[in-house]
Amino acid sequence: MNDRVQRLEEKVAYLERHVTEQDKVMLELAETLARLRLELQTLRERQTGAAGGAAGEDPADDRPPHY
Repeated sequence: MNDRVQRLEEKVAYLERHVTEQDKVMLELAETLARLRLELQTLRERQTGAAGGAAGEDPADDRPPHY
């Protein structure tokens, strides 16, 4: 019976460590996602500003200057 309790305690300790490691990874991923969202928003704003900010115009429809 004592051996069984010890095995269960080891499993609980392993699972607690695993959950702690997963929490750290999830926090890092959330921070990375927030940073990437901000960067994407900045890039979109730059693209809109570079296109002259004209409503209804799609920058993909602009012809290159050599045409």
